[in-house]
Amino acid sequence: MEVRLVPWSGAALGLLRRINTADMRRHVGGAESEEQMLARHRRYLAMPATARGAMFVVLLGDEMVGSIGYHRRDWQGKQIYETGWNVLPPWQGRGVASAAGTALISMLREAARHRDAPDSLHAPDSHAPDSPDAPDRLHAFPSVENTASNAVCRRLGFTLVGPCDFEYPPGSGSLMRSNDWRITLTGP
Repeated sequence: MEVRLVPWSGAALGLLRRINTADMRRHVGGAESEEQMLARHRRYLAMPATARGAMFVVLLGDEMVGSIGYHRRDWQGKQIYETGWNVLPPWQGRGVASAAGTALISMLREAARHRDAPDSLHAPDSHAPDSPDAPDRLHAFPSVENTASNAVCRRLGFTLVGPCDFEYPPGSGSLMRSNDWRITLTGP
């Protein structure tokens, strides 16, 4: 399956509305209010300027079928990249999430290999994947009950570190029981 990842844009608001349903967000606390969803859209649009991550629309042909992204965060005293994805129901179970994950991991690994190259993924910044102090691991934290996303992590070659309590959404004080999966971005 060939998917393309394109940077998040204003046109992706319609995709975000389709993702923001009780069923699609059942493992992460349910649908957000209109205000929360619009704030999320603004954060996604602003991510590249921070050089701390990026959000992408997953295209199959010319159709928006999902989203995937990564961002820098602190986890257990270390800087890591975290990833997450959504695939709209008509395309679930068809390999879209795995194809998008493969594309994202390839992009981040390429940036990690060329950390000295200016502007390989973001504007030069100490937080960009191509900077010398960028994290060398990508983590995913699907709910322990999200069988599909845990299977995607396994297919992508992530290693299961184990279950953990994970604050989501960040800053909320709400903990969800997640599996901590990780994959190394540097090395052979």
